[in-house]
Amino acid sequence: MALHRPKLPPWIRVKTGVGVQRAAVDGIVSDLHLHTVCQSAKCPNLAECWHSKTATFMIMGNTCTRCCKFCAVDHTETIQPLDVNEPENVAEAAAKMNLKFVVVTSVTRDDLPDGGAQHFVDTILALRRKIPGVKVEVLTPDFNQIESQLKTVADAMPDVFNHNIETVRRMTPKLRSKATYEGTLEVFRIMSRLAPDLKLKSGLMVGVGETDNEVLETLQDLYNVGVRFLTIGQYLPPSAAHWPLDRYVEPSVFDGWKAKALEMGFIQVASGPMVRSSYQAHHLAGENGCHCDE
Repeated sequence: MALHRPKLPPWIRVKTGVGVQRAAVDGIVSDLHLHTVCQSAKCPNLAECWHSKTATFMIMGNTCTRCCKFCAVDHTETIQPLDVNEPENVAEAAAKMNLKFVVVTSVTRDDLPDGGAQHFVDTILALRRKIPGVKVEVLTPDFNQIESQLKTVADAMPDVFNHNIETVRRMTPKLRSKATYEGTLEVFRIMSRLAPDLKLKSGLMVGVGETDNEVLETLQDLYNVGVRFLTIGQYLPPSAAHWPLDRYVEPSVFDGWKAKALEMGFIQVASGPMVRSSYQAHHLAGENGCHCDE
């Protein structure tokens, strides 16, 4: 599939800086044999976040059992054993980075009996043991909408439960591997019932072929199943082999979606070209979780 990417508009600015802090994060992640979604998903905000000495940890390996057409994370059907030391290593890394708000995501592991739900719990508990008062956001796969697996995560009471809907209903079968639009909504229905006080968050990318009205319909669907925290960002194809870019969305359109979402009743909304699902997550969650002086 040919990569169709027009010249970058002036509002798309990917920072590429290096520095002592970025090198420090790189060293911590490497020394503890960890993965980050920043690296594996080729996030355009990596330089900015790592320079601020923060990162989103990706557990359960760096290869996924699914193969979504927009995602840069490697795909394999080979079963990988879990690293039993990973939860403690994530906690150690977060402590060394002086994080008070930690985002933990994962690859999808359909090969595991519980989809990796307990590994999420072990990581949450390790973080809380290591860092008193830490806040934890988990960005999970759909666990095939299996309630027992979702309950395992819900019972650990993360501070934020995030699961991305990714795109609008019409585009979902074209872009997502196995996951469905209705399945994502069902995840939130289940979590709303299991943990009514849990902060529920989702995100979608635009520029893959959706219409503006379809975006608004998706926001309403998310709101109806209990989601109150939202991210909307510009899709940028990781390579020529991935889903082609359809359009660059102007900042004013992102602003309009944010205003509409807040009118619907969403509590916090991050909407802009460079927004990603875990970008500055501590601010979106309403927590002063930044490690640095502000």
